[in-house]
Amino acid sequence: MTAGEPQTSPARLVAAADADRRRIERALHDGVQQDLVALAVNLQLARELCARDPAAVDRFLEEMGRDVHAALDGVRELAQIIYPRVLIDHGIAEALRAAAWAAEVPARIDAAGLGRYAPEVESTVYFCCAAALEDAGPATVRVWHEDGWLAFEVVCEQQGRDLSGLRDRVGALGGRVTIDCDPGGGTRLSGTLRI
Repeated sequence: MTAGEPQTSPARLVAAADADRRRIERALHDGVQQDLVALAVNLQLARELCARDPAAVDRFLEEMGRDVHAALDGVRELAQIIYPRVLIDHGIAEALRAAAWAAEVPARIDAAGLGRYAPEVESTVYFCCAAALEDAGPATVRVWHEDGWLAFEVVCEQQGRDLSGLRDRVGALGGRVTIDCDPGGGTRLSGTLRI
């Protein structure tokens, strides 16, 4: 940590963790829970329809099948937000490609030659870069290791979400983050973590 750089605040870390939990709760409530409630209602309607109009049951069950697949997609998306399986199985480079694809952001990912690192280092780099990609427009993501540090940089053509909370996440591991916002709308996020 350099002189003049604010220290990581435990209160800010707790607030950031709480904000993440609230976001997950909203995703569960507004997505998966609503899908499951609709399925429960439709099952009751299907039971009643069987007695009244057996011919209509096939169409109704087909519609319910689509609803089940939508609910499963919602669960997969939520699991990706919480902790992506591809990060566990394949590392940072593949996880960042998947994050860019999921965010529907045209992005160039330059993360060649990376090995595997401590899970907390990989997840911190991943979540910082993924946050910068949200609502960011075209972007370039670079991750590289140099002299005992894992460095990352995301350059976006337009400003996405507020990234200031990432300082605490990286700072908790003894790293640093710099966020430069261009008045014209672009953002550059860069950081380093000891490996």
